[in-house]
Amino acid sequence: MTHVRISGVRPLGGPPRDLHIMDGRFADEAPATATDVVDGAGLLALPAPVDAHIHPDKTTWGGGWLSREPAASLGDLIAYDASVRAGMAPVADRAGALIDRAVTRGTRAMRAHVDVAPQYGQANVHGVRQAAEARAGLVDVQIVAFPQIGVLTAPGTAALLEQAVDEGADLVGGLDPVGVDGDRDGQLDLLFDLAERRGVPLDIHLHDGGEAGLAQITEIARRTAALALHGRVTVSHAFCLADAPAAALDKTAALLGEAGVAVTTCALGADPVVPIGPLTAAGVRVALGSDGVRDPWTPFGDGDMINRAHLLAYRTDARTDAELAACYTLAADAGAELLGLERCAFRPGDPADFVLVDAESVAQAVVDRPLPRFVVHGGAVVARDGALVEGVAR
Repeated sequence: MTHVRISGVRPLGGPPRDLHIMDGRFADEAPATATDVVDGAGLLALPAPVDAHIHPDKTTWGGGWLSREPAASLGDLIAYDASVRAGMAPVADRAGALIDRAVTRGTRAMRAHVDVAPQYGQANVHGVRQAAEARAGLVDVQIVAFPQIGVLTAPGTAALLEQAVDEGADLVGGLDPVGVDGDRDGQLDLLFDLAERRGVPLDIHLHDGGEAGLAQITEIARRTAALALHGRVTVSHAFCLADAPAAALDKTAALLGEAGVAVTTCALGADPVVPIGPLTAAGVRVALGSDGVRDPWTPFGDGDMINRAHLLAYRTDARTDAELAACYTLAADAGAELLGLERCAFRPGDPADFVLVDAESVAQAVVDRPLPRFVVHGGAVVARDGALVEGVAR
């Protein structure tokens, strides 16, 4: 039995104390001599963040610079993405480089949306799964089979989504049933049938705005409730919620909360951020992700969820300590819940997945974005000062 003692740290900004870890979980102070001792030096201890929405198969991380072309629409972005894939390094190499980067910045787990389409087959799923398995001791990775080209508009994709479940995908995704496929019920019939038959959760990208977007969310919530899929369906981006009239927002939030449909947001550029307060007040789980990281869609993104919490705080005009800390909670606790992981609240029995940073408080950490001095996953120190610890599995 391994006993790790990390001395003199301040969990969530509280008074300094020692953390005792037994076989990957926090324990009451144990009399046995610790097999490993780490001097926490008064650092702030935070639960490790979770990236609830990322596309590691698209990234160019670790490779040369990609000069991107102008794009006037979602269709333009999709087409450009597909056009440059052939010249990229293998998926496992690029995804692995991004995952390593995320680990050194504290990421505990990620939900990876991975393209499945006739021109790719299962190659992206296999590549990301290979990268994830090589880093099983560093980070937990969920793979979503994501139909980036469309479900109905790309013949053969439906069969590929089901095949992906057999070949490494943990969830099935969707994409703008109206905006991309032009057939709301046709796409949702297929996705929910697959979810019910194969027992897999769904995570559906929804960029469509206005009344059309709200109608799709309403239908997703209705089907989720009808099939008793509470807690197993997520709507990613959900831009339509950001500009919904107050009455429509309240009605839609109530439907999502009752059905147990979660929402992810990414605080990207000019893209809308979902109205977090009204959603969480209605019982909707809202989590935070990176989306694209230095890929054909965007030159931005860095795989750093502390930085992403900072961007969310900036975009939502967070000012008070409570508002700033709430942005980190979305990245850590809400992300863990979305991925079905236990929360790290530094209580006996909790998983020892946390970071140590140089900051006075959670609020200051969100503003200053400090590089984690230590990253602990499963009770083991896996990264220090921005670099993986020598000898960790990868």
